[in-house]
Amino acid sequence: MNTWTKSTTAYITLALAGAVLAQQANAGCTAQESAKPTMAPALYHQGDSTDGLLRVSDEERAVIVGLWKFSFTAKGNGTGGPPDGASIDAGYVTWHADGTELTNSGREPLTGSFCMGVWKQVGTSSFALNHFALSWDSTGTVLIGPANVREMVTVDKTGNHYSGVFSIVQYATDETTVLAHVVGTVSGMRITVN
Repeated sequence: MNTWTKSTTAYITLALAGAVLAQQANAGCTAQESAKPTMAPALYHQGDSTDGLLRVSDEERAVIVGLWKFSFTAKGNGTGGPPDGASIDAGYVTWHADGTELTNSGREPLTGSFCMGVWKQVGTSSFALNHFALSWDSTGTVLIGPANVREMVTVDKTGNHYSGVFSIVQYATDETTVLAHVVGTVSGMRITVN
């Protein structure tokens, strides 16, 4: 086995298994691709109003805010990495209006399926995400270390889909030693109340 395979077999195996399980679990669900994007509750900021808060209008709210179904696909990892087109992860992600984010990954819960991050708008419909997860072995008793997920995504004109790139760096428990690095593409489809 090459160096990449030895250090990442557990992570990629769990991610692929989680993606398959997520797809199987979602088989009975339907997506509402044609629905208009929903708006999150208005944000509040300190301001000049009598109650000390100023409401942010719907027009000022970032189009990324909401619930999305996402998928990560390997691309550009070179020799020894996962092949282009390999499913790395899939699940659900909520981009909150306050600049935080929460993901329910397709990974097995024992390996660490919930993780969180922060985001900021970097263009008209483009967003950067810095996200952390804690990765555990298949028994859920041995911490592998933190995984840092970075994304750059752009929401399309309908407001119902996004696409972009991702990078995952899996660190050891010392939070410095890199065990694996995977890159690829990310896509998301908005989930609405309808």
